[in-house]
Amino acid sequence: MPHATADIPPGTLHMLILKTLERGPLHGYAIAQRIHLISEDVLRVEEGSLYPALQRMLVKGWVTADWAQSETGRRVRLYRLTAAGRKQLGAETAEFDRVIKAVYRVIEA
Repeated sequence: MPHATADIPPGTLHMLILKTLERGPLHGYAIAQRIHLISEDVLRVEEGSLYPALQRMLVKGWVTADWAQSETGRRVRLYRLTAAGRKQLGAETAEFDRVIKAVYRVIEA
């Protein structure tokens, strides 16, 4: 029986966006699609969560954004990871790893 699409776990959205942008600049819809694809259709980033998160990341200096034209000719905002964003990604990944290991210790006890 196939599993349903899941929401992004709390506290991980910024990390997933930063990791996705590590591969290169993308527009918002492409970020959501890539996360969905790489997670093998498990994780879905909703528009109502994605764009506010990108805006917060812009304010914090973790990403930059420029207007460009998509492959289909539409005007899109391309987001790019900054040096500060790479540093934040490292910090968030380390914290996520620490928490997941703790959860597994509890589950396996």
